[in-house]
Amino acid sequence: MNCWKCKQPLENDPAFFCLACKVVQPPGEGTSYFKIMDCDYAFALDTQKLQRRYVQLQRLLHPDNFSQKAAEEQKYSEIQSALVNKAYKTLLKPLSRGLYMLELQGMRIEEGTDSEADSEFLMELMDINEVLNEARTAGEAEQIGRDVQGKLTELTKRIDAALLKQISPPPKRCSPK
Repeated sequence: MNCWKCKQPLENDPAFFCLACKVVQPPGEGTSYFKIMDCDYAFALDTQKLQRRYVQLQRLLHPDNFSQKAAEEQKYSEIQSALVNKAYKTLLKPLSRGLYMLELQGMRIEEGTDSEADSEFLMELMDINEVLNEARTAGEAEQIGRDVQGKLTELTKRIDAALLKQISPPPKRCSPK
């Protein structure tokens, strides 16, 4: 792929800027959110690293930085900035991240489509809440918190393993949404 302005080859993937003339580039077709945000393709990801990358990219790509540039470069900065926002929001939350990973594998599942699982989950939450309300000391409440955190960690590992088992190697590209 070449720069839209100076026609030099773009060296980075994804290429946010041309290294030769320093102008913002249009987004690459179908680049995955994981690649945009420089994250490993995994359900369990480092959200602090994700946030740092988001801030870094928005500092570089925010449309306010290009108000005095050519109209085409302004347009590309708006598109790139919006894409970074969407990638960040999708990867930040476990549910949207998992659904996105399934979508990359060709399985589209809408949020909130399994009412049986939702009711089971709601019952479990009610049970935890009841046990928490019955806790007599701060130590008991903290233990319940540790138990819930342990369960969350275990479920995250199982989801990650299941998603990674589905593909080999992880997809580098997907169709844009």
